[in-house]
Amino acid sequence: MPFANIKIPQAALSRAQKAEIVHNLTALFVHYFGEAARLHTMVLIEEVPDGGYGRADEVFVVPEAYRASDAVSSPSD
Repeated sequence: MPFANIKIPQAALSRAQKAEIVHNLTALFVHYFGEAARLHTMVLIEEVPDGGYGRADEVFVVPEAYRASDAVSSPSD
């Protein structure tokens, strides 16, 4: 079963953008493994809360200007 685990900053992407990632990654796996892979492809997008990761030795917080306007932090995302 093809599996992709994508970690993104919380509220950085809209629901539509996350759906696009799922669609495009599924299409990529189908391209490499054939149409049979579509039904078994799993794409997991995990949102990491601000302060839950770092870059260049600093704790990272996403600036408000870069947050998706329709992003909702819930298990259904």
